[in-house]
This record gives sequence, C-alpha cells and structure tokens, in this order.
Amino acid sequence: MNKLKIKIAIFTAAGLLLAGCGGEINKGKKSNGALSANVAEKVYIAPGEQDDYYAFLSGGYSGNLTVYGLPSGRMFKEIPVFSQFPTSGYGYSEETQPMLNTSFGFIPWDDLHHPDISQTKGELDGRWIFVNGNNTPRIARVSLSTFETEEIIEIPNSAGNHSSSFITENTEYVVAGTRFAVPVPQRDIPISDYKGNFKGALTFISVEPEHGHLDIKFQLIMPGFNYDLSRPGRNKSHGWFFFSTYNTEEANTLLEVNASQNDKDFIAAVNWKKIEEYVNNGGGEMVTASYAHNVYDESTHTATSTLKKEVLTVDPTMVPGAIYLLPTPKSPHGCDVDPSGQYIIGSGKLSADITVHSFDKMIAAIEAEKFAGEAYGIPILAFEDVMEGTVKSGGLGPLHTEFDNNGNAYTTFFISSEVVKWKLGTWEVVDRQPTFYSVGHLMIPGGNSRKPYGKYLVAMNKITKDRYLPTGPEMEHSAQIYDISGEKMELLYDFPTHGEPHYAAGCSADLLRDNSKKIYRLDANKHPYAVTNPADARVERDGNVVHIYMATIRSHFTPDNIEGVKVGDKVYFHVTNHEQDFDVPHGISMIGAQTSELLIMPGQTKSFLWEPKRVGVWPFYCTDFCSALHQEMQGYVRVSPASSDIELSWTVGGDLGE
Repeated sequence: MNKLKIKIAIFTAAGLLLAGCGGEINKGKKSNGALSANVAEKVYIAPGEQDDYYAFLSGGYSGNLTVYGLPSGRMFKEIPVFSQFPTSGYGYSEETQPMLNTSFGFIPWDDLHHPDISQTKGELDGRWIFVNGNNTPRIARVSLSTFETEEIIEIPNSAGNHSSSFITENTEYVVAGTRFAVPVPQRDIPISDYKGNFKGALTFISVEPEHGHLDIKFQLIMPGFNYDLSRPGRNKSHGWFFFSTYNTEEANTLLEVNASQNDKDFIAAVNWKKIEEYVNNGGGEMVTASYAHNVYDESTHTATSTLKKEVLTVDPTMVPGAIYLLPTPKSPHGCDVDPSGQYIIGSGKLSADITVHSFDKMIAAIEAEKFAGEAYGIPILAFEDVMEGTVKSGGLGPLHTEFDNNGNAYTTFFISSEVVKWKLGTWEVVDRQPTFYSVGHLMIPGGNSRKPYGKYLVAMNKITKDRYLPTGPEMEHSAQIYDISGEKMELLYDFPTHGEPHYAAGCSADLLRDNSKKIYRLDANKHPYAVTNPADARVERDGNVVHIYMATIRSHFTPDNIEGVKVGDKVYFHVTNHEQDFDVPHGISMIGAQTSELLIMPGQTKSFLWEPKRVGVWPFYCTDFCSALHQEMQGYVRVSPASSDIELSWTVGGDLGE
C-alpha cells in the first residue's frame, strides 16, 4: 500500500474524511472506507502538484470573483471587482478608486452573478472573463493573464443587471439584460402605471478584439417584462441571442402571486446580426443617458473614469424579423443552448418538466409566418411549433442546464435538491444525484461553449446546514464536485464558497497557466509617480500637498525617515516595488491612514493618501512578510504643527536628503 492510501485509510478510520460521504460522519456514523478511499484519490492533489482546471465562482453579494482549483476545491484567489478589497488595496488606492465610479457616485459594492470566459469560434480562448454587477448595473472585464479587473462599464436604462454577462461565440459582444423593468428614460411616474410604461433594456456591448475594450453598441428597448437569464446561439444559431422572461403579466406588486398568472412566459429570441446591420446603416436613436466607463491602464498602473452622456437605443418594432417570442412554461429561470446550437432549454421554475425548443423549428415557423399573436408589436410563435421535446424528470424546480462532451445535459432542481442527467435528442433521464442542499446553478468547465471538457460538474448550493462545522447563524455557501466522466455521476467533494455563488465558469489549467503574468517589468512601468531607481526616491511639497516618491525592496523602504510634514498636509505615498522575482509583493500601512494597506506586486506602483491630524512621530511598515528581516522593514514620519517652519528632509540609505 502506498503512502497516499495509508493516509486515506487512517483518515477514514478516524471518521474525518468528508469527501463523498453524503452523510453526517461527525455524529458517530462510520463512513464506507473503501468508497471514501476511492473518492479521496480522485480529489487529492499531492504537495507540489497542480489542479487540472480553474473554476471561477461568482461571489454574489461579496461583489468579487473567486478562483478555485478542480478537482481539489482549493481557493487560490479572490479577485476584487465591484467591492473594495483591503487585502490588496483595490478600491482604496488612488490608482484603483476610479474603477468604482458610477453615475451615482463612488459605489464600492455590487452583487456579482454570472462570469463568462471569452471565446473564439465558440471555444474558450482564456483571454478575459466578464462578470456582471447586478445592483448598480455594470459589466466588468477581468484579465486572465493578471487575474485583475481591467475595465468596468455602467449600463444605463437598466436595473437588476441579471441576464448577463454572457458573450457571443467570437466575443463580439457582451450582453446585459435588465431584470427589473423601469421607466425609460427615468422619470417621476406612479408605480401603478407600470404596464406599458416601464421597459426592459437589452444591452449589446462590443468588445475590441485585441485589447478587449468595451463600448455600448446599442440597447434594445423591450417590453417591460423581467429578463432573467440568457445565452448566445452557437454553431448554426450563431447570430441569435436568447433571453428567458418572467412577469409577462407586467405586475408591479406581490409578484410571487401576480407574476404567475399566465400559463406561459417567453424566451425572447433576438437576431443581433440583423440589428447590428440596422445600426451600422444609421438606424436607432441616440438618447441622453449618464453612465461611467472605467479603464485600468497596465502600463501606468492607473485607472481613469469617464462619464458618458448618450447611448444608442433601438425600438425592436423598427427592425422587422429581428425579435420573436417563444412561449415556455411559466416563470422560467435558466435559458441554455446546447453545444450544437440546435436546442434552447427553458426551465420553468413552476414546472416538473424541462422544455426543449428547436432552433430549426423556430426558423421554419418564422419563415412560414406561423404566429400565435404579438406582444407590443413583437411576433409570438406557437408553443407547439417550436417545441422539440420534454424531459419528464420527476424533479421539482428546474433551474439551469449545462452540457458535457458526450451529448448529455445536466439540470439542477432547486426544490428536490438534485442534479438530473438526461440525453439530448431522446430526452431520457439517465441518472440523478442529490445535492446538499437546494442547488441553484451548476457549472461544467467549458459547458457554455461548443467544446465542453466534460470531466467535472460543480453544483452551487444555497443551503449548507450540517455540511461543515457550525459558525453561528451565518455560514458560507456550499459547492459540490461531481465526477461525470462515467455513465453515473459520482459525488466527490464538498467545499465552502465565499459570498453566494450564482454561476461559475471553468476551463482547463493548460489554457491559462503559461500566459499568467508573474511580474510587472520595472523598465515598462509608466506610472507618473514611479521610482524605478532608488536614487530617485524623494519627498516634494506643493503647498499643503506632499508627495513621497518611495522605493521598496527586501527589506527596507527608501526613504525610511521623513521630517517636515505638518498637521493638515495631504501626504501621498507613491510606492514602487523594485522586486523582479515572482510572488514577492510588499505591503505598506501608515498609522492613522483612513484607507486600507496597499499590497504592491513586483514592478508595480500604488499610492495612498494620509492626512495627519496630530503632532508626533508616526510609523509605517511592510504588511506582507517578505524576508527574514521583514520586521525591520519600517520607517517614520515626523509631523510638526501646521505653523512649523521645519523643511522637508528624508533619509535615503542612511543619508539625509532634502
């Protein structure tokens, strides 16, 4: 027996191995040793070895994105996107504060739901990952070479930016659909006048192919339904986008009851190619709108924020043949398209069955003009003319569907807490496995592309209960990893997740590993306050504003002792990390600074503001353990009265500068 199996046997005998037990082994119950040992080998990553896949889980109300390894379930990083993050100083540093600007002002939080990895020809290309802010409508682009947020664009005329951020299969567009209908333009109007007056905006944001820069190409101003989730067409259906809708009743109160009156709601099928052509030929109306566009420049290590004042809107009735409504069982949540682009899956939350629509049948019905009616001038197709099949699952509360590379689909059922596996084309249920508990989204790496990887499935559960040691009323949510390489799914592992994941995106580690940036080149640092040579470290005064140009390297700051600062000054620390070695950041924190510490990567420059309120000698220090002499990495700032005539002076390598 090898060392791994000996360890597993010991853990199992002690009743400590959680993976795959599916029960409450800490309550005196014995696990099945043979089964647990087999399962543990499947998730075990030996010291020094690496996972096969990256999984990017939305952080929900944390506002951030978390990075895990599969199959280990280890969290590698939390990427700050919409929320201030004191670990790195994101949203606190002078360089990154502009990333959180909006038309409403500085908003340091959001509700991040749906990540999606960039694609080329329908396959993941590993350049960027796009995520949505649900509360203050925003779309962010995160670099998958630096794992840092590079761009955030606000979405006007929208509220509850939920059916996003999903991309077309060549990353032509990131699409953002509104969950809450609102008056467009916003105005003072009685809420009781909702029906017919409130609108839903579907926003198509173009992605510049080389650098990924975002720009709103057009907004479709749709009927005032709730637009829940969406997916792009692919392969044969490329050029279309599909949105699930609910509250087609256009109720404005007690939606739990009043938005469930109709027997069917809709999937809105949008021919974005046709609308793009219309816009390129001068169509659409430019309207006044206020929204922020924030871009981080990697060469200057600095973000800038621009407030834009107009957006191009399109009335769907002005583009005949561009939009159709497909009836689907009431209150659908998920709207998913299989790798072939042929099947559009609608998951009605109040249905026990899964409805599969056919793209070919939809096109045939459109060409034959077989319409069952219209809504606000948009044609409604007949349910029977577009339905391809029904999965008689026996589950309760279907939500989301993903796909493997063998023609199978997997759907989560919230109420019955399970994942159901079924066959595309025959609609036959071939397996079902319980989740613990109340599963929402699921993710198969590449499952939202033409080529899913098909090895693992991650279920993201809403209720944790007895899965982990109790931590009071609030517990982290729980995710579970299943092996789906065989005919039957096998539960491998539970792991806690940060925030409330709503969806995830995953890809092979091979796609990202070699492109991951390890340092910022010091000779390429174009930050206006960078100090690329320690001899240039200095302190300068401009009225009551003091700039400290500081260099840092193991294990000292330059300068380290500064005098001549006065009460009431605005003191900016501009700190450049001179390391050029992978994974050697330096931190800095100043007593009394009303901000977080900064964590500065090798070759990077970051700044923070300190406004001294008291006379004294105040220390600063490195917050990240960087060497054996980390504790010695410190300095002092002497603060004198505002009326003092003491001149600025500082020490550089023990020498006095002034």
